[in-house]
Amino acid sequence: MLPVAALAASVPFHQSRFSPGAGGLPAGWRTWAARTEIAPRTYVDDIHSRGEPGSLAISGASNAAVYGGWERVIEGVKPGTWYRLTAWYRAEGLGYEPGQVVARLDWRDARDRRAGQPDYAFRTEPQGAWRRVTLEAPAPPEAAAVAIQLFLAYAPLGTIWWDDISLEPVPNPGPREVTVAAVNYRPSGGTSAAENVDRFIQAVEKAVPGKVDLILLGEGITLVGTGKKYADVAEPVPGPTTARLGEYARRRNAWIVAGIYEREAPAIYNTAVLIDRQGRLVGKYRKVYLPREEIEGGLRPGDDFPVFQTDFGRVGIMICWDLQYADPARHLAIKGAELILLPIWGGNEALPRARAVENHVYLAASGYNHPTYILDPEGRTLASAPALGQAAMATLDLNRRYTDNWLGWMRGRFMKELRLDVPVPRPGFEP
Repeated sequence: MLPVAALAASVPFHQSRFSPGAGGLPAGWRTWAARTEIAPRTYVDDIHSRGEPGSLAISGASNAAVYGGWERVIEGVKPGTWYRLTAWYRAEGLGYEPGQVVARLDWRDARDRRAGQPDYAFRTEPQGAWRRVTLEAPAPPEAAAVAIQLFLAYAPLGTIWWDDISLEPVPNPGPREVTVAAVNYRPSGGTSAAENVDRFIQAVEKAVPGKVDLILLGEGITLVGTGKKYADVAEPVPGPTTARLGEYARRRNAWIVAGIYEREAPAIYNTAVLIDRQGRLVGKYRKVYLPREEIEGGLRPGDDFPVFQTDFGRVGIMICWDLQYADPARHLAIKGAELILLPIWGGNEALPRARAVENHVYLAASGYNHPTYILDPEGRTLASAPALGQAAMATLDLNRRYTDNWLGWMRGRFMKELRLDVPVPRPGFEP
């Protein structure tokens, strides 16, 4: 292995031309593997490149346990400064590309010992035959250098070509704040969907008098407390309720999420709608997991977990019984949701904390037979509204990195280490 001094470059760093030098290694680069017997085949390829000749190639060499690849140390890193890693790759023969292509920054102190924990690049953008991966992360305390590591993992038939690799300082993104109000309100004695909606708006007026960015209401606000059936209050989306909520959202200059019952031909869905600050319907989510009671009431399940871009970040929506299962929150997190909004009638109070922690997202709930609260990505309660007519309000910083001293930034680890390639056959349905 080459000494660190022979590998060092400085920030900013960029390289897109590779040619073999001593021992077949390009100048400044070395190879890494935890054990010789699982080391991949590494070489400079003069055929595949994005522009200038040469790329860093890694082959699995028919080794099922293969893990490793290329490494280069970059000096001049300053603690607390943010850096952007950009690397391009193309690959062949992979079975699960999100987990088998690994690009990360392994921070080092002045003595070449690990400082903090590695950060994984998971944001990927395809452009033709190549993909660009990027990571923006702050250098941890004690960091004086960083190793750019480009690996192939558990892909015996795979080959990766890395090219056009750079590391540069970038401005600290600073806080990205959103103020959320989850309202605890449950009307009774209503005679119509329209009356219920007006009551919810009146409750918001009292509970949330000040400026907020997003208002979360409960599940099925057109039904709760009326004694009616789903079909009695089901309506098209867009429809009268989204129009009324839109008027209010526009007046408050706030986003609104609320649960209603949607009719589309003979199908009725338990739906949550997303209204923007201008009062426009920008999205809806149809509840995927229906409990037996809703199925027997004639509802149809949805079949997608959409994520919506707002002016403050990306949000996803779950409804009540979705909380009982792990995959709705997981789908939303993988798609980039930073905040999950949960209109909920009632449910297990331990599960929302688990969903926030395991997916490393903020979660806000508005409940009836379930508490109303806002959780951070570590499952801690930021705000709660224990009484009817109250609102749980909190200002969330969506740019805050929740890190563990031993484990690092869990959002990045979640994205890289989550295994979606392992099939889960249902007994009796195996091929």
